[in-house]
This record gives sequence, structure tokens and C-alpha cells, in this order.
Amino acid sequence: MLKVLKMTGIVLSIILFLGFLSTIIFIKVSPQFGGSHGEDDRMRYRESGHYQQGKFLNDIPTSMEMSAKEGFKVAMEFFRGVPNSAPDFELPLEKRDPLVLAKNNGSPHLIWFGHSAFLLQIDGKNILIDPMLGDVPSPHPWLGKSRFSKELPIAIEQLPPIDAIIISHDHYDHLDYGSIQKLKDNTSMFFVPLGVGAHLEAWGIPEDKIRELNWWEEAVHEEIRLVFTPARHFSGRGLNDRWTTMWGSWVIRSPSKNIYFSGDSGYGPHFKTIGDKYGPFDFAMMECGQYNERWHAIHMMPEETAQAAVDVQARQMMPIHWGAFTLALHSWTDPVERVTKEAEKLNMPVSVPRIGEIIDLNDLESVEKAGKWWVK
Repeated sequence: MLKVLKMTGIVLSIILFLGFLSTIIFIKVSPQFGGSHGEDDRMRYRESGHYQQGKFLNDIPTSMEMSAKEGFKVAMEFFRGVPNSAPDFELPLEKRDPLVLAKNNGSPHLIWFGHSAFLLQIDGKNILIDPMLGDVPSPHPWLGKSRFSKELPIAIEQLPPIDAIIISHDHYDHLDYGSIQKLKDNTSMFFVPLGVGAHLEAWGIPEDKIRELNWWEEAVHEEIRLVFTPARHFSGRGLNDRWTTMWGSWVIRSPSKNIYFSGDSGYGPHFKTIGDKYGPFDFAMMECGQYNERWHAIHMMPEETAQAAVDVQARQMMPIHWGAFTLALHSWTDPVERVTKEAEKLNMPVSVPRIGEIIDLNDLESVEKAGKWWVK
């Protein structure tokens, strides 16, 4: 019996060692994890005023620490899941004609791909926002759950030439290696937070096609004014690179429209500051999903999302960061149900378009009245 126990222990130790070794090799070899930062990079980051001891900082102290007991508890909750965590029916999805999109001669509009991914067609320009167009938001398909929708409004290979891609931060549900590989030769410029350029360069994108921005820094690209604005969040793609790249939100101002994209963020005073400085906004895409009281500091609750839209002085808001993936412990419809209820109290108009639907920025009432497509 003792011999059997001893052999079992040896076998388990070998299995654990091989598992650990495989993980290390995968992280070292897989391109999914992105690039690294040299001392010259870190010197640039320190000049930002938001970087200390090798890490970027939120304006409000924000801890991501969790005890081993609490971490195990959360893991078990994810393992068990929650009721209605994903749709039990095929979501309505509108397909888009590649030839029509290529003409780009209509009203300024957005097309939602689910979660936080958009195509913005405005003033003759094509701009992709956080184009996570892959199936699973993780470094490997085995490590996550697939997208709710079986297909996209338009295949990534059929997208028109892209004038600019805008990235809010480097998490897998916002910056997807596979999507970038398919888009990089069809895209003129990438606008990203400080540090994220290292990932793109590692993925074969020339340095002269990448523009890194600090909070409150502005760039102009073919008459489109871009401002990288703060958020309260964090970053990281591997086991030990948390906080090593910046995160944030974006102001997109064209000659015809003023748009705000929140990226991921906990609630904070930065929303009012952004609204006072760059608002009012014709349309605001506001994070609303993948929240939990345990990580309340870095993901807003739906009621806060509605208030944040008021803070940024949005004329109309759209809840984003939901409708595509299960990444938290709430039902998949909880975000939209709660935020629309709170927005009504605050007299904040809300658009909840179907995936693939044209969001006409000159006729937002038509989207606002689109109906509760998320109800079976």
C-alpha cells in the first residue's frame, strides 16, 4: 500500500511538473502574449506621469489583490456558472454587404460586432474600435468560451480598407492577435495606449504605423481628431505583466460628429472631467457588462454606466461590453435590463442595436426603438 501511494505521488508530481513546464513553454513561444518592454520604453513610460516602479497607475488607487481563499471561491463560482449566462436561442444578427460598406458614402454610422468591437464609418473614413473579431477571448481556444453569435455581420476578410484601428487596452477581449493578423495589411494606422505598441511590433506591424498615446494626448488622422482619455482599469496578457501597458478611453471627433468610447472602466470622477473638457457627445459607447462587486473598482455596475453617460454629457448612450461573451458571474441580459431601467430614471436616451445593425448617427431614434431583441 505504501509503495502504491509513493508511486501515485511520483506520477502526480510528474504530471504537475509537465503541466507547469508546458505552460511556461506556451507563454514563451506563443505570439498571443505580445511583446516585451526595454529600458528605453520604460523611460518613455515614466515621462507619462502615470508610471512608477514598472507599472502604470490609475488616478485613484486601485487594488486587484484577492486572497487565495477568495480566489478559489471565485474559481468555483465560474466553474459552476450562473443561470442564463448565455443565450439559449440564436441571436438576431444583421449581415452587411461588403460592397455597400466599401462605398462608405452614407450618413455617419456605427456597426456593432458585439462586446466592444465597432466599425465606424464617418466622413469617408473607416475606423475599427477594439476589433476583437475572433471566437474566443483568450490566448488559446481551450481557455475560454466561444462567442454567442455563430458568425459576424461581415467576415473580417471582407472589411473595406481601414484608415485607423483604435485600441483601448491589451486584454484579450479587446486586443485579439488573430484579428490583428488579418487586419494589419489592410490598415493604415494603429492608435494605442502607451506600451501596447510593443505587442503590435511583435506581431509584425511596422513602427511607423503605430502611434502610442498618453492620457489627454491628442492626434489628428485625416481630419479625425483622436484624444486618449483616462479610465480606471488595468492591463496584462500573461502571468506577470499586469499593469505594464496603459489603458483608457477615446474621444473621436470628426467635422460632423463627437463620439465617446469608454473602453473598460470602473466608475470615477474622470467621466465628468472628460465631459467637461470634450463634451457634449452626440453618442457614447459605455462599458456595461462583465462586472461583479469583487472587481467593482475596474468594471462599472449598470447603474453607474447610466450615470457615467450623464457625466460625459452624452446625448445618447449605448451599453457595450456585453452580448458576445460570458466573462463574469451575471446573466447575459442583466447588463441591458439594469442599465435601461436606470437610464430611464436619469432621462438618458439609450440605443440597444442588434449585432450588425446600422447605427445611423443622424437618426438615433430609429435604433432607440428597435425593440428588445435580447428577449427570446
